[in-house]
Amino acid sequence: MNTQKKTAILLGATGLTGNLVLQLLLKDSRYEKIKLFSRSSSGIVNPKIEEHLGDIVNLDVFKNDFNGDEVFCCIGTTKAKTRDKELYKKIDFGIPVKTAELCKENKINTLIIISALGANSKSTIFYNRTKGEMEEAVISFHIPKTHILQPSLISGKREEKRIGELIFKQLMKVANLVMAGPLRKYKSIHPKDIAKTMVWLANKEYDEVKVPSDIIQDLARKY
Repeated sequence: MNTQKKTAILLGATGLTGNLVLQLLLKDSRYEKIKLFSRSSSGIVNPKIEEHLGDIVNLDVFKNDFNGDEVFCCIGTTKAKTRDKELYKKIDFGIPVKTAELCKENKINTLIIISALGANSKSTIFYNRTKGEMEEAVISFHIPKTHILQPSLISGKREEKRIGELIFKQLMKVANLVMAGPLRKYKSIHPKDIAKTMVWLANKEYDEVKVPSDIIQDLARKY
């Protein structure tokens, strides 16, 4: 039995899902150190946490500190929050792909990334295409244990107000009641389920690289 304590790297700890991943890692005795890479502090004081603050769009500056056993990438933005397509791509494509590159260079064999349901490099929709291109680029690095989560609409409260999204979430609550079978993957998903599945995948054997929303919910129950 391997009792060696692990070091986790977490990007996006100040976000909705990333913060939940952080809370799980802090409580998990398998991890002795959690390295946070972000623009702003998590505001959490804990002996497990080691913060590296700066512009993570330029993740290369952290190269020498980017070493550990597992990487959890919870970086992502939205059309409403980042209307500039060039900046959007730097965040949603550039950061995860640079993360995979650093994993390869620093011999980190576990990489778990949040993408989105609908990701498709051939899509005519810019945002879906960007996610799809990101997934293909990440996979091309051949990190031994790579898992890409594809959640549907993420429920839960965010700091910023997004009126259109709030309305859509209310509609999704009703739609969720009738979504079954093949439609189940389109149900909205709670960020806690995503966080639980990310940590579960890091510590269990699982063959599939891409994990759609309905399977995320199934795996969260195993946590």
